[in-house]
Amino acid sequence: MIIKLKSNGLVGEVMRFQDIINRDMILLNPGDTLEKAMSALKQTKLNMLPVVNSEEKLGGVFTRSNLYKALLNKASLNDVIDPWVIDVVFSLQEDMSFQTVEEIIKNSRVGSAPVVDKNDKVVGVLTKTNTVVNLFKKSSLLNAKLTAILNAMHNGVIAFDEIGHITLINRSAAKMLSLSVRDSIGLLWHEVITGLELQPVLEKGEAKTGLKYVQGNIAAVVNIRPIIDNVAVTGAVAVFHDLSELKQMTLELEETKNLNRTLETVINIINDGIVVVDERGHVALINQVLADFLKVRQEDALGKHIQDLMPNSRLHIVSRTGVPEFSEIQNIDDQQYLVSRLPIIKNGLPSGAVGKVVFPQLPEIQELVRKLNALQGKVAYYEEELQNSKVKQLEVMRIIGTSPIMLHLKEEIRKASRSDSTVLITGENGTGKELAAHAVHYESERCNGPFIKINCAAIPEDALESEILGYAPGAFSGANRNGKPGRFELADKGTLFLDEIGYMSCRLQAKLLRVIQEREFERVGGIKTISVDVRIITSTNMDLPKAVAAGTFREDLYYLLNVINLHLPPLRERKNDIELLAVGFIKKLNRILRTEITQISPEVLDIFMDYSWPGNIRELKNVIERAANYAVKDEILPVHMPSYLFTPKVTMQIARNETENTYRDIVKNTQKEVIINALDKAGGNKSKAAKILNMSRTSLYSALQKLNIE
Repeated sequence: MIIKLKSNGLVGEVMRFQDIINRDMILLNPGDTLEKAMSALKQTKLNMLPVVNSEEKLGGVFTRSNLYKALLNKASLNDVIDPWVIDVVFSLQEDMSFQTVEEIIKNSRVGSAPVVDKNDKVVGVLTKTNTVVNLFKKSSLLNAKLTAILNAMHNGVIAFDEIGHITLINRSAAKMLSLSVRDSIGLLWHEVITGLELQPVLEKGEAKTGLKYVQGNIAAVVNIRPIIDNVAVTGAVAVFHDLSELKQMTLELEETKNLNRTLETVINIINDGIVVVDERGHVALINQVLADFLKVRQEDALGKHIQDLMPNSRLHIVSRTGVPEFSEIQNIDDQQYLVSRLPIIKNGLPSGAVGKVVFPQLPEIQELVRKLNALQGKVAYYEEELQNSKVKQLEVMRIIGTSPIMLHLKEEIRKASRSDSTVLITGENGTGKELAAHAVHYESERCNGPFIKINCAAIPEDALESEILGYAPGAFSGANRNGKPGRFELADKGTLFLDEIGYMSCRLQAKLLRVIQEREFERVGGIKTISVDVRIITSTNMDLPKAVAAGTFREDLYYLLNVINLHLPPLRERKNDIELLAVGFIKKLNRILRTEITQISPEVLDIFMDYSWPGNIRELKNVIERAANYAVKDEILPVHMPSYLFTPKVTMQIARNETENTYRDIVKNTQKEVIINALDKAGGNKSKAAKILNMSRTSLYSALQKLNIE
């Protein structure tokens, strides 16, 4: 038979029964040998082990006494424990309150008992020894907490025993009475405190409150209460309230009140409207002028959100961002007023804001408002003109080329601009993929929105994710404490151009796929979902189908990006456009370099047509820029070209056109002419001539000697 004791737990127990259960035990089963039981008792150091059935429910206990009895009765260690198991035992319920268990421990002679859960399965053993050890630990922890609390108190606290010896004194009391905490323990009351009687409290248990204590510079109010254990007085506690500090605090409080009254008078006497809000935008102060203007009572306005009083106010934004706004125009009740908003900075962070409304009673203020309105109109006009200028500059007609392949490409760009589908721009380096992306954006309905670009090959992989998605405050070491928006957020309502998409890692490709499909994401380290309206344009010089086959580019992302494909041809496939491109570059370089190049010689154009241009348009631009720096007159000649452009065919053509001179003579004569012209411009100063020719003085002297120039 098993006797079970149950009890419901009490709310707010100092110690829980679960904290003192010994769960480090070994369970025995019917049929186990005495040898196993002896080993288990030795290992656990318990005097009793539970015996459970196959479902781990309590069936009895086996104790050290049972083991001794079995051995005294000549039992073998190989014999089973069953005859020696006690099947009538006390067990405790795991969810009992500590008070119930405490009563059982006090009244029971049993040193230990098994503990079961609500399903009668054994979960541990309770021993009196373990209980006492845990009580000592709890007592030590409680004593440490009490000491910390007393030492943190501003009031002085002294405890006495029933005779009047000091048993406890906190730091405030020791400081107040000029005592040492360690040396005060054990002293009698009258040795420390004079003029206050402690005996009535100890003898009769009477509490004394509001006693005045004055000694030297100390002025305090003392409350003394007895410590009663059941019915006997076992000591007393005295609490000292320092009146000198209280008086100082009272004076400081009165000064603060006077300052507040002065500030309130100043705020209410000026003609401007003043309002103060906290960091959430709730009104903390409003002067009478603004309250009267808004037709509310001052006390009714306090605590309300500023937008409840002034719907189009930005004061709550300034209180959050900390960015001041001076002399802004704000509409209030269909009238325009001059408003300034200043943040309140505390410990380097915005904690509120002050708003000032200037009411236009004075003619000069009205004139200022009129001028500001006129300026705002002009600014809006110029902003619109600037935007229109940008659109005009970057439209599809800016792409130079009249060859059939380029005319077809321009038409494809116009078609792509009419939708919001993703666009993949392919082509070799230097073919103008970014210019094509600009054209798609500025020809589309998103032309007034942002065009945001990111080069996936130029940013390290570990930084690329935070650049694209942004990061939350504190996302990683060194991060901006306010966080940072990513390119997707910046491109909202516009276009995001992902250049060199083929260099993106597969891990980021997976995240990009999700963002493009769902049009929402979380910043790195953030939990807030951000939705965006963005058109995606990508470009690459890679063969993406090969990358898909090689497993370096996701197939699903490739098909998602390749809805519209724009392929930019290399320059060698559109050589009819070379002259147009060269002329365009010359016009631009004349403005930048302040040169006066007007033409390109036919021989140079022949060189251009015979060259394969592996660097495409970018290489052509660099060659033209180099020639513009070397050309002295208004024409670009073969001598201004880099040597790698010359092919055997071009050399033969030059030889045919110049039958009287060899190619080397042509180069020599041209170099001589260039140097002589530079010397003429420099007035014979060789240093200035070297600067004009963009060469060192040593190189110039060597050329002068080689070319026989005096």
